[in-house]
Amino acid sequence: MADSTGRPDHAFPEAQREGLYRAIFERRDVRAQFRPDPIPPEVLARLLQAAHHAPSVGFMQPWDFLLIDDRAVRERVHAIFERENAKAAEAHTGERGALYRRLKLEGILESPLNLCITCDRRRGGEHVLGRQSILETDLFSTCLAVQNLWLAARAEGIGVGWVSILDQGDLAEVLGLPAHVYPLAYLCLGYVDDFLDRPELARAGWRQRLPLAERVHGNGWGEAADASALFEALAALEARR
Repeated sequence: MADSTGRPDHAFPEAQREGLYRAIFERRDVRAQFRPDPIPPEVLARLLQAAHHAPSVGFMQPWDFLLIDDRAVRERVHAIFERENAKAAEAHTGERGALYRRLKLEGILESPLNLCITCDRRRGGEHVLGRQSILETDLFSTCLAVQNLWLAARAEGIGVGWVSILDQGDLAEVLGLPAHVYPLAYLCLGYVDDFLDRPELARAGWRQRLPLAERVHGNGWGEAADASALFEALAALEARR
């Protein structure tokens, strides 16, 4: 099939495209709406498969997946969060500090499953194709696996919350990770009562989404992009949301 220009048209059908964009726009960092229902094995398998099909530099695939349902292990992780969150709260004073302390920033014990996605920094050997100049590409690649899983989870009606307020060294010790394996993302997974219409931090007044048009540069940082049609298209998209 070819489009009006005569070029092959490899686009998804419109309904499938809408589903993809819906998952992107409705994805949320879930902390407080988890239900106790377990995730069926076949659904969890699809999520892990989606994560495992993320792109990776040099096809190194540096990720592993630790499924954590043991209450005792999760309580140890939760204790790390509580300690680190108390330290983080000290950075905010006044109304900002009061707001921070009201925020629910994890669902470690409430969610039916915790998942740690790790990055094996030795995966692929000493010389990974494409990694010679930027060693952190293994971490970047693992982040793509997290995003794949997150979008697939939203499509399945499953909430995901990334707990970033953790000491990674202490977390690695709790999970028994080798020294060369980095605990990149500690996630809480489960079905939820609902998905919020806006990101929770935006609803709470912590921070709002930045205007996209102001983040677009042309040919160099801070230079205006000569792309009036693009900016018109961006404005039209924003008006529809």
